[in-house]
Amino acid sequence: MGIIQTATLTLLALIIGFTFSMAIDRHDQREVLEEAEANAIGTEFLRADLLPSNSTSAIKALLVRYLDQRILFYTEQNEEPLQEISKRTDDLETALWQEVLPLARSQTHAMLALAVSGMNDVLNSRGYTQAAWWNRIPYTAWGLMGAIAICANLLVGFGARNFTHNVALFMIFPFVIAVSFFLIADIDSPRGGVIRVEPRNLLQLKNTLNPHGAGKLSTSEK
Repeated sequence: MGIIQTATLTLLALIIGFTFSMAIDRHDQREVLEEAEANAIGTEFLRADLLPSNSTSAIKALLVRYLDQRILFYTEQNEEPLQEISKRTDDLETALWQEVLPLARSQTHAMLALAVSGMNDVLNSRGYTQAAWWNRIPYTAWGLMGAIAICANLLVGFGARNFTHNVALFMIFPFVIAVSFFLIADIDSPRGGVIRVEPRNLLQLKNTLNPHGAGKLSTSEK
């Protein structure tokens, strides 16, 4: 009985450790991609100066609006507003690409190619971010971890069936397991919970672009 109990507890500890590591890696990846997204938008904002003046002002205005929508993507938690944010972001991506597409077709110099490449990075960065937010710990892993946790608690309880003193101490083990599960689930959830992915770099970029015409979010864009 002691060998089985020890083996089960060891297996549970290993699985919790590996799952926690998976959640941390995914959280770090989302934060790195948020930084990359801010860098891509900021770089393209500067590269827009390489384009003709009328295209420069239009692209910069669109990038500022696009930046606002990306910030809302990170801060909004309700599903219905997120669908509207996604739709507005899609429309802005189409408008941004349509601004550079005629120039790319009519001219082939290196400066234009640099601006088009930067726009491509802006559009790609959103896809990478969305993929990372969809990349969660599989339900099968949660099921396996939960099944082993139940078995471990049953074995601990069965081993202490004749123990009558300080029975409350045996509540520590399921409490610790529950806290571990909560922490893993919270880290693995990028939008809800206590530990979230904050758009710090995007907000910093918005503050940097303010002197260039970036204002607060309008009511229609919230």
